[in-house]
Amino acid sequence: MTTRRTFLAGAGLTAAAAAARPALASPLSPDDMPANPEGGRYRPPWKIGMGGGPMANGRQVKPEREILEAVEAAWDSGMRYFDTSPWYGLGLGERRFGLYLHDKPRDEVVISTKIGRVLTPDPSVDQVGSWMAPGPFDYEFDFTAEGTRRSVEDSLHRLGMAHLDIVFIHDLEEGQARIGDWEEQFEIALEGAMPELERMKEEGLIKAWGMGVNRIEPAVRSFREADPDILLLATQYSLMEHERALDEVFPLVEEAGGSIVVGAPLNNGFLSGRDRYNYGPDIPDGAFEKRARLSAVCHAHEVDMRTAALQFTAAPDVVSATIPGSRNLRQSVENAASMTAAIPADFWAELKSEGLIAENAPVPA
Repeated sequence: MTTRRTFLAGAGLTAAAAAARPALASPLSPDDMPANPEGGRYRPPWKIGMGGGPMANGRQVKPEREILEAVEAAWDSGMRYFDTSPWYGLGLGERRFGLYLHDKPRDEVVISTKIGRVLTPDPSVDQVGSWMAPGPFDYEFDFTAEGTRRSVEDSLHRLGMAHLDIVFIHDLEEGQARIGDWEEQFEIALEGAMPELERMKEEGLIKAWGMGVNRIEPAVRSFREADPDILLLATQYSLMEHERALDEVFPLVEEAGGSIVVGAPLNNGFLSGRDRYNYGPDIPDGAFEKRARLSAVCHAHEVDMRTAALQFTAAPDVVSATIPGSRNLRQSVENAASMTAAIPADFWAELKSEGLIAENAPVPA
């Protein structure tokens, strides 16, 4: 069985060598959010970023003009971290970010993308999953070293960039269409994708890598059996549900000196009022009731639900960023504004006293 120790040895690394990696300073890092805390692992220096799924025609076709306005609004609001993936619109998401960001100072931009699905041209594709009018490509899962290298190079072309800040191994988990046995795929990634991403760090092509998943199990396994720098954990840490992530994942990441990017902090729009939940068709029992109780406390304290949700997910020290999606200018502005709004301490105290958030959950000071 592979362990973190054997992974490091197989990749030609040691824990001491990993800890001695030079810091990659960002001139825009806020004083209280170092890009490279002690130990040398890169983390985004911004507590909020822009999730790129909605801008890639997820569930509805969005004109490019509206998408570029949303990205520009995020930029003008001070956001500098943008997350995307080849999977988002089958290349469309990366191309749209690249169109806006290609002439921005590269040292001001933090960009993360993903590997795991390799795209191949296919003009017959008109809808895949929730992607409407995607790029003319099909895909297959590929967690080999060769597939990882190809995916990163293709992403660089679509983004118009010479290097990436973070690469996440995307959707390596149970329940993904076409993935087959996720545990077999994880073994392939242990031998292929993960060492290859380590090599890319040594080459300066990327600064950090980790898993980008919606489930606890592959997140935990990655930190036990390999040496990731960072974790994109979607749907598992929010006002709606967070106990397992807090108890099972956060300690492992902290022990490794890594950080967590929180994806889907609004549970795919559920906490902003939409009747959908975590990318799936089913809304779990009790979800509407909990949302109503959260809403009542928000109303009593005159706190916006979106603001509470985003600040909650960004509060733990181990969280480097929360990345809500945005599909229009208004959402970009609202997401950014939520991070500077004041929330009274008694609001968080009431959520805990009502059992709506865990007693040990960190909250904003």
